[in-house]
Order: sequence, then C-alpha cells, then structure tokens
Amino acid sequence: MLEKIEEIKAEALKQLDGINDARDLESWRIHYLGKKSPLTQILRSLSTLSIEEKKAVGAAANQLKTLLDSSAGQKGQSLRDAQLASETAREEIDISLPGRPYPVGHLHPITQTINEMCEIFGSMGFQIIEGPDVEWDYYNFEALNIPAEHPARDSMSTFWIDTPKGKRQPLLRTHTTAVTARTLEKMEPPIRAVEPGRLFRYEASDATHIPMFSQVDGIAVDRGITMADLKGTLYEFSRRFFGEDRKVRFRVDYFPFVEPGVEMAIECIVCRGSGCRLCANSGWIEILGAGMTHPDVLRRGGIDPEEYTSFAFGIGVERPHMLRYGVDDVRSYFTSDLRFLRQF
Repeated sequence: MLEKIEEIKAEALKQLDGINDARDLESWRIHYLGKKSPLTQILRSLSTLSIEEKKAVGAAANQLKTLLDSSAGQKGQSLRDAQLASETAREEIDISLPGRPYPVGHLHPITQTINEMCEIFGSMGFQIIEGPDVEWDYYNFEALNIPAEHPARDSMSTFWIDTPKGKRQPLLRTHTTAVTARTLEKMEPPIRAVEPGRLFRYEASDATHIPMFSQVDGIAVDRGITMADLKGTLYEFSRRFFGEDRKVRFRVDYFPFVEPGVEMAIECIVCRGSGCRLCANSGWIEILGAGMTHPDVLRRGGIDPEEYTSFAFGIGVERPHMLRYGVDDVRSYFTSDLRFLRQF
C-alpha cells in the first residue's frame, strides 16, 4: 500500500509539472484529490488493514494529500502570475507612440457668435451690459412705446409668470430691448452699449422658429447722433462679421421704439443677389432691425430728447450664424448632437 502511495505521488507531481492551463489544473485536482481519486480510495480501505499498517498507510496518505493540495495551490498562483505578466506585456505603453488625445469641449456656437458680436461692437467703443431674463411688463413693453393696447404685442406671444392675485405679474422677456430701457434709466449720456441675452416667445418650433433664442441689442446716446452714424456702425459690423465684399441694404421699417425705423439686409450668401429659394428670390436676407430711438423712449429713461439723439438696433444671433455657415434648421443648435456642434 505504501508503494502505491509513492507511485501516486510520483505520477501526480510529474503531471502537475507539465500543466500550463487553469482548466487542466482543475482536472488534475479532481483526479488526484476528488472523492473518486486513488488516494481517497486508499483512505477508505484503511479499515481492512491491521493497526500497524493502518497507522503507517494513513499517515503517508494524509501527508501526500497535504502535499498535493499545497502543490496545486502554488501551481495555480504561478499560472495566475504568468497570465498577469502576459496581459501586462500586451498593454505596455510604448512611449515612442503619440499620446492618446483627450476629448476637449468648447463653447457652444451660439455663445461663440455672441462673443464675436460683442467683440466687434466692443472695438467700436460699446460696453457690454446684461439684464434679467425675467422682466417687468414696464421695461419689456411700456417703456418701449408698446402699451397694453398696442398691436405690436400680438407679434410677441409672451410667457407670463403666475403670481398671487394682486401682485405684479412678471414675464420672460421677449426682446433684449428691455435691457435698453433699463440702461437709459441707469446711465448718463454719452451711452454706447450692447446687450446680449436670451429671449422667450410662445410660438411653435420649426426650421426657422424656436421658443427660446438669443439677441444682441445696441443703443448709442449722445449729442448730434444721426442716421449716418447708425448706418456706419451697422455697415462696419456686417463687413467684419460676414466679409468685406458682402453688400448691405437698408429699407424703411416700423418698430414702436424707434422713429424712423429701418431693417438691414445682406446680400444672399447662396445666390449673391440673383435670387434663390433661401432669399425668396429677392437676393437679400434681413438680419436686423434698427432706427433712431423714439423721443418718448428717451424721455421715459430720463434723457432729454431735445438735447440728445440716439440710435438703437437689435440683431438675432442664430440667423447670422446660420447664414454664415449654411445651417438650414435653427433647431440643430439645441439638439445636443455632437456631430453638429463639433463643426464649429
């Protein structure tokens, strides 16, 4: 029986030495240490031996079992170490290769456009002024010659904010011209300011309309300001934003807070004035409204219209960017589609 144990020991250690796979190791463990292993069979037959043989064979069998179990554990650790070393070698960093670039974010194209517009006007002496998104009816409408019964309110579908009965009802501003009304109250002439911000209008979304968009308003107040100053300022803005060869056209238009009022259009970027679907075959695309600030608006701001004159303008931010880059749907700016945003 002792010779049988030695044979099992020699054969088991020999096979263990040649194992290079975890699955083979598990098969070896089951064969030599499982319930049906030769060693287990020897231990179960001890009852048939004499007391002296039982002691000798039992001790030898248990020693072999301990040895094989320990050897299997060492082999398993060796296999795990070898696998880890192999994986580490495959993933080793080659310092001669270029580094892995990390994704870097950037400003939203609308924010970029606002910054560019403010930089252009800033270089012409205008300061940047911001105002609240939530505004009072007075600054959004009344101070700008738009009283409650004025038909211009119909074109500015407004988000009103619920308040307790008897309290003043605020609203989400429909144009950043509301900041102009505040600027006229707070500042003394001469004034040169542009006011960027978000607007909110209750209307359906489509390729050219969204309920929230951005605008840059501007105001200049001083002695002797004329329409020529307004045209020169806007022409310089157009030249620097759209390019020096872009033609500009001014036409008479109506806005409650200016008199006279004009709209400025640029030559169509697609057809160059010959007419196409984008410009409705007119050859021109309107980009902003402007005019000489109405005397009543100046007067409400505490400025004497007999002493000072003023011009004002309002530029939508999304449309100039769409015209510059050929974007055909304003909703693209707000879908969070990185394929679109990474282009700018």
